[in-house]
Amino acid sequence: MKRYQILLLSVFMVVAMASASLADAAFHIGICTGTVSQSEDDLRGAESMIAKYGDVSNGGMIKHITYPDNFMQEMETTISQIASFADDPLMKVVIVNQAIPGTTEAFRRIREKRDDILLFAGEAHEDPGVIESIANLAVNADNIARGYLIVAAAQKLGATDFVHISFPRHMSYELLSRRRNIMEEACKDFGMNFHFETAPDPTSDVGVAGAQQFILEKVPAWLDNYGDKTAFFCTNDAHTEPLLKRIAEGGGFFIEADLPSPLMGYPGALGVELADVKGDFPAILKRVEQAVADHGGAGRMGTWAYSYGYTNSIALVEFGRQCVDNGIDNSNFRRKFKKEDLFAAYSEATPGAQWSGSYYTDVQTGVEKKNHVLLYQDTYIFGKGYLEMTSVEVPEKYFSVK
Repeated sequence: MKRYQILLLSVFMVVAMASASLADAAFHIGICTGTVSQSEDDLRGAESMIAKYGDVSNGGMIKHITYPDNFMQEMETTISQIASFADDPLMKVVIVNQAIPGTTEAFRRIREKRDDILLFAGEAHEDPGVIESIANLAVNADNIARGYLIVAAAQKLGATDFVHISFPRHMSYELLSRRRNIMEEACKDFGMNFHFETAPDPTSDVGVAGAQQFILEKVPAWLDNYGDKTAFFCTNDAHTEPLLKRIAEGGGFFIEADLPSPLMGYPGALGVELADVKGDFPAILKRVEQAVADHGGAGRMGTWAYSYGYTNSIALVEFGRQCVDNGIDNSNFRRKFKKEDLFAAYSEATPGAQWSGSYYTDVQTGVEKKNHVLLYQDTYIFGKGYLEMTSVEVPEKYFSVK
C-alpha cells in the first residue's frame, strides 16, 4: 500500500511539474492554417509545434486555428478569426500559413489593436505590394531563382529539352509568368530546347479528372516528340500526379513540383502507402524513394525532401519564438531582421536539407523589399541525393526578367 502511495505521489508530481512548465509560457504564438482537406501539411506543421510547446488552452505557447475551406466565400469569417488573436494579451506573434486572401485586412485589424505583435505571412497569396504594406514578414517560394535552378538541375542530370506545362489563368500570375520566362531564358543559356505546352485548367469545365486524363494521354506523345532526355515541369498540383506516373513509366525527368514535397503526386502516382509514417518526412522520403526506384525513376525524379507547407509552419513559429526571446517586436523588427536568421530556422526544421533565397524585388521599380523573402530548399533527386542547388549562384540578369 505504501509503495502504491509513493508511486501515486510520484505521478502527481510529474503531472504537476508538466503543468507548471506549460503554465510558465511567458508569451503566446498564434498560427492559422487551412484544414486537413485544404492544406494538410500546413496544419500538421502547426500540430507539431503544439506537441513541442503546448496548447494555449492547456497553459502552453501555441494557439492554432483553421480558416474555412471556402475562405473566398467566407472571407469576413476568415478575417475575424485571424484578427481575434489580438484579443489575447500574451499574444506576441501571429502567423498565417498559407496567407490566403483576407490576411492583409486581418493583419490591419490586429495592428489597430496591438502595435507590438509580429505579423508573419507564410506563402502569401495576395499581391506583394498589398501584403508587404502590413506584414512584418512575408514568405514565398522563390519562383524567380527556381526558374533558373530547376533548368540548371535538369541540365545537370542530362536533359536536352524542357517542357513547361500550364494554362492561361496561372500565366496571369506575376511570379508564375516570370518563372516561365526565366526558364525559357535559362534553356537558351544552357543550350536546351524550351517547349511550352498548354493543358486544361482543373477549375474549368473539364474538372480535375479531365485535366489529369489530358496529361496521361499527352505525356507519351510529348516524349515521342521531344525524346526521353526531356525534363517536365507543371504549375498545377492536379497535373503533377499523372505527369509523375507517365514519366516513371516512359522516361524523361521531373526535377521538382511547383510547391515541392515528397507527398506531392508521388503517393498516388506510384501507389505509396504512408499512413503509418504521417508527419515523419525522413521516413516518408525513404519510402517514396524506394517506390521511385522500383518504378525505374531513380536518378530522374526529384522533390524537396521536406514539405514546404509543413516547414513553413514550423520554421515561422520557431523564428517568431526566437524573435520574442531576443526582445524583437514590431517596433524594431525591420532594423534587426536578417534573412540568414530566417534561413537558419528553416534549415533547423529540415535536418539534412539546406535553404537559400533572397529578398523580393519589385520588377517594375527595382526596389528590394526587406520584409518579403523568397526562399527555396535544395533539390533532392531520388537515387542520387541532394544536388546542392542552394550553393549555385543565380546570375543577376534573371532577377530582372519580366
